[in-house]
Order: sequence, then structure tokens, then C-alpha cells
Amino acid sequence: MPRVALYAGSFDPVTNGHLDVVRQAVRIADRLVLAIGVHPGKTPMFSPDERLAMLQETCAPIAKEAGCEFSSITFADLVVAAAKRAKATLLIRGVRDGTDLDYEMQMAGMNGVMAPEVTTIFLPASPAVRPITATLVRQIASMGGDVSAFVPETVARRLRAKFAGT
Repeated sequence: MPRVALYAGSFDPVTNGHLDVVRQAVRIADRLVLAIGVHPGKTPMFSPDERLAMLQETCAPIAKEAGCEFSSITFADLVVAAAKRAKATLLIRGVRDGTDLDYEMQMAGMNGVMAPEVTTIFLPASPAVRPITATLVRQIASMGGDVSAFVPETVARRLRAKFAGT
């Protein structure tokens, strides 16, 4: 039976931290589904279609090189519901530090009750990407800072274009 993993997030924008998790996930899954959470109460910088395009540009080549099937989707309900629709039995979660781990442990516990057939896998961030957050990347980019050390070049270009008129 193929191992299908779902890695959910806002991916607004895709960062080198996300790519670090993807590089690890494709080594343990036969198929990796990246799932963009879309919630009406949040106003992301990039549209769902723009984020899907960024994931395709940056993550599909990593999966292909590893021999892992890749797809990306959006979802507006519970992550375990998205995992069930994707036929995923693994939920991938990246953790940078103890604060992330505390939160992710709570989520894994709740998700485990709602969907016991889906196992949460924690993947530790590599030291070089631990400080990177999409929130900080957006803030730096919005203030004209160089984010090229924190995001893939295609994403840096999209961020520069987004803020060119501000």
C-alpha cells in the first residue's frame, strides 16, 4: 500500500523552511500532497492560485528528484478531512522549536481522536531554516528588505513584484 502524506499550511509565501520539510517528507512518502488552508477570516498576501503555483514551481522538482508523486490542493475544513479526501495516512508537521512542538502535540492529539487512521509525523527543521517564518518574510518584504536568504528565488521575485508599487 503506498504511503500517502499530507503536509498542510498557509504557504503564504513558500519559504526555505517549507522546502526543508518537503525534502524530508519525500523520503518517507510515495505520494506527497501539499494542502493550502483557505479560511474566510484570514486575508493572505497571495491568492490560493498564486500559492498553488509557488508550490508547483518549488516543490514538484524536489518530489520528482526523490521519485515521489506530488500534488497540491486547497482545503477550507479540518486538516483531517483533507487528509481523508487525499487518502493520506500520514500528516506531516515541521517543528522549529519547543513552542512549535507544544502546539503541534496538541493538534496531533486532537487529530488523532478525530482520525485515528492518520498518523502525525513531526519533522525537525534543519538548523539553517529554524528562524524562518512566512510572517517574518512578509514583514521584511513589505518593508523593502531582501528576503532571498529565506525563500526560493521564484518566490523572492513574486514578493518584489507584489511590493513594487508600495
